[in-house]
Amino acid sequence: MCQLLGMNCNTPTDITFSFSGFVQRGGRTDRHADGWGIAFFEGRGVRLFIDSGAACKSPVAELIRHYPIKSRNVISHIRKATVGEVSLENNHPFVRELWGRYWVFAHNGDLKHYAPPLRGRFCPVGGTDSERAFCWLMQELAEAYADMPSMEELTRTLTELTPQAARFGTFNFLLSNGQALWAHASTSLCYIVRQHPFTRARLVDEDLSVNFAEHTTPADRVAVVATTPLTSDEHWTPFQPGELKMFQDGAPFVAKTPQKEI
Repeated sequence: MCQLLGMNCNTPTDITFSFSGFVQRGGRTDRHADGWGIAFFEGRGVRLFIDSGAACKSPVAELIRHYPIKSRNVISHIRKATVGEVSLENNHPFVRELWGRYWVFAHNGDLKHYAPPLRGRFCPVGGTDSERAFCWLMQELAEAYADMPSMEELTRTLTELTPQAARFGTFNFLLSNGQALWAHASTSLCYIVRQHPFTRARLVDEDLSVNFAEHTTPADRVAVVATTPLTSDEHWTPFQPGELKMFQDGAPFVAKTPQKEI
């Protein structure tokens, strides 16, 4: 299985600390050595870096570790190939345009015998089940709405669509359009929200720690989503199987309960 890392913040933030530990899982502390990628949203634009080599040995990954790109939404992926050969076009994250915005997607898992009908607007370039699932999600959203709906409405629709792909196997994924981050767990996914008062944290995969209080303001809030916890001294909240969460401004979205009329 692959590894996922996502970040959603209320102010542009760099992901260098989390990424430093995460990248070690690409061939050093774990055997996910079949490529990797990371995407940063900057306004409507996206910086995308992908490589078909092992993340722990990649010069591009080393650049990212020491290049503090600030973003409000980030998605990263480390690949263990199951469907599709080891090649650049099969590396996540994948990017498509919808409603005048870039959408970024990364998937962990296997979808067995998965061949959804694709009607031409969104077509896979590589040979992975992951990219097919992404194209299908984009197609269904495009056909459901003529223009961008609210993030809450998108969340409801994704909650309806996701089980249709998940019934074919394991469908852990991260999805973002730069306004929010959606995360779905079939099996393993967890998250943490870092906010004031900030504390110190130590990575699981590398001998590195940081005191977030020295690098933040009291108003900052950051949500980090990962396949398994990245730090050893923080409380990470596991997703329930089949759960989809939307993160905005560094926190999980909680739908408002309609008020009853009296």
